[in-house]
Formats: sequence, C-alpha cells, structure tokens
Amino acid sequence: MSGTSEKVYVEIIKKIKTIIEEDNLQAGDKLPSERELTDRLHVGRSSVREALRSLELLGLIETRRGEGTFIKPATGHRLVEVLASFILHDKKAKQDLLETKSIIIRDCIELAVQRINDADVESLNDLLHQINEVDHPDQLQLLSYQFKDTVIKLCDNHLLYRLWIELSGYGSSLHGNSFLLDSGECSQIVEHLINGDSKKVIQLMSSEL
Repeated sequence: MSGTSEKVYVEIIKKIKTIIEEDNLQAGDKLPSERELTDRLHVGRSSVREALRSLELLGLIETRRGEGTFIKPATGHRLVEVLASFILHDKKAKQDLLETKSIIIRDCIELAVQRINDADVESLNDLLHQINEVDHPDQLQLLSYQFKDTVIKLCDNHLLYRLWIELSGYGSSLHGNSFLLDSGECSQIVEHLINGDSKKVIQLMSSEL
C-alpha cells in the first residue's frame, strides 16, 4: 500500500468515527450502510469496505448477514490480540507490558483499599465461597478471573480499570494462559483489603506477572 493510500485509508476510519459521534451511535447500534457511508464521506465504496473490514478485524464492529453492520461493546474487541501478534518476539515490548501492568495493578489496589465498603467485602466473600465449592479447572479459572476483576474494579476509576482489562488481555494473548488465585490467596486478599494493607494485596495480585 502506498503512502498516499495509507493516508486515505486512515482518514476514512477517522471519518467513520466522526459519523458515529455525530449520529450519537452506541454499542449495539447499526452503522450506516456502505452506500450511505460512501455518499457521506465522498470516497469510493471499495475504500469504505476496506476500512470497515479493518474495524471488524479489531472486533470494534460486526456484520450480521441480512441485517447490516453494528457497533460492538468495547469489552469485546480483539485489539490486544492483534497487537500481541506483532510483538510476540519483542522482548523489550514484553518487559514494557509487564512493567505497565504492574503499575496499573498497584495504583488500582492503592485506591481500592481506600474505597472498599461492606457491600464490596460481601461480594468478594461470595466469590471466595464459590471458589471453595468448585473443583473443575474451567470454573476455577473463571471464578479466579472474576475475583481479580472485582478487586481491581474497587478502585472506582473507570480508566484505570479499562487499562487493566486491556493489559490483561494483552498478556493472555502473549502467554496463552492466565494466573489463577487459589482460595487461600483470595482469602488473604480480602483480609488485607479490609485491613488497608495495600502492599500485601499488591504482592498477591502481582504474582501473575
């Protein structure tokens, strides 16, 4: 692809984003058709089609046969998987990823110990109870992730939480697995959160690094 073609390609994606904002479209809403986008953007239909394919590759939109193209929820996109495929053998990029993830976890937990309330403790204890009750590996993996997710979400900062989600997905794409917290570790995390001991929580939550 030539430099000029790349610029046109990027501009089309930017303009589609502008249309989404102007039309106040949200996750689940239908995008204008290829023909309408072509008319509104004053570009070739093939260029619009390629831009849409790229957005679909990243999981930002989805095409439903016979229905049209729809915006997907942010939590469902595959950007981290696509990016991971490019840096799989880049040691510096991996180190940067782990370092950034460690910083995000630390910041989230330091906020969490300040903001945790009784309802949060009850939710964590409920997950801990479920972890103690199951022995199937897939169920344990899901509950372990839910527990970590709940702890990080206690930071009550949507941006930090989203960064953790993306970096966790990035790490899973690189390593092909996810660190599991056992019931003992989960129990300790709840105790340390209640006591406001962020350092011990960070140490337990950072084991996956």
